[in-house]
Amino acid sequence: MEYLFLVFTIDDQHMKTISPSPNEQLAAQAFNRQSSVFDHLYTPNQIIQYKRKRVRDHIAAFLPDQSRILELNAGTGEDAIYFAQQGHTVHATDIAENMQEQLRAKVAAHNLTSRISTENCSFTALNNLQHRGPYDLIFSNFAGLNCTGELDKVLLSFSTLVKPGGYVTLVIMPSFCLWEALMALKGDFKTAFRRSTKTAGTTAHVEGTYFKCWYYRPSYVRNVLSKEFEHIHTEGLCSIVPPSYLETFPLKLPRLYKQLVKAEAKFAGSFPWKYIGDYFVITMKRRIA
Repeated sequence: MEYLFLVFTIDDQHMKTISPSPNEQLAAQAFNRQSSVFDHLYTPNQIIQYKRKRVRDHIAAFLPDQSRILELNAGTGEDAIYFAQQGHTVHATDIAENMQEQLRAKVAAHNLTSRISTENCSFTALNNLQHRGPYDLIFSNFAGLNCTGELDKVLLSFSTLVKPGGYVTLVIMPSFCLWEALMALKGDFKTAFRRSTKTAGTTAHVEGTYFKCWYYRPSYVRNVLSKEFEHIHTEGLCSIVPPSYLETFPLKLPRLYKQLVKAEAKFAGSFPWKYIGDYFVITMKRRIA
C-alpha cells in the first residue's frame, strides 16, 4: 500500500487546537517507521513514476507560473522538490515527523530552502497551520486523504486557505477499482471487495501498524466543495494501467504496458474510466466573488 495520506473556523480569534484522531496517529506511526526506507521501496517502481508524471501533467495544465502551493501529506517530498524546481513555492506539511525529516534533508541537498518550507501538521488540523497563505493550489497526492472518515470537514477548511481563483487538486482512492475487482477471478475476494466497506473503513497494514482508510467518489468531493468551488476536471489514474503493487507488470509485459499507458492517456477523463481507477485525480477552482 502506498503512502496514504476538520476544522471549521470563523476567524483567527476563535480557532481551537484540534488533536489528530487516534486513526491518524496510527497512520503517522506507520509512516514514521517506514520513512527511512520509503524512497528505496517506491522510487524504482515504474508504475509509481508513471503516476507521478500523470498527476504533475494534470496540474501543469492550469497552474500559473511561480505559484504558492500548500501540500498535504507531503511524505518525503518528491512532489515538493519537483514543483520547487519548476519555480513554485511549496509549504509541505505532514503528520509524520520522520517523513518531514527526510523531506528537509532533501530540501537542503537540492538547495531549495528558499522555495520549500515544512510544517508537522495534520490535514485535520489546518486551523493550526502557521503559514495560512492564501495559496494558489492545495495539493494532496496518492490517497493521503483516505486516512480520514470525515473528509467533508477537511474539504470545508480549504476556502480560508485558497485565494479566489485558486485551485485544489486531490488524488484519492475511489470506492471501486476495476483492477481490484478483477482479483475475484483469481479467488482473491479480500482484495476484490476491500473498498466496499464504507462506514467502518478498511484496515490497512504498514510496518506492523494497523489503521483505517475510507474510500470516496469524485461526486463526494464535488458536492462538499460546490458552494465555493467549481469543478474543473476529473480523471482516472490506473484505471487501464495496472496499479503500482503489480510492479513487475511493465517488466514482464513491456509492450502491453506501453499500449495500456497510451490507452489511459486517451480515455482517463472519459466515462467510465475516470471513476474506476486505483485513484481519481480531481481539480476544483475557487469561485471569484
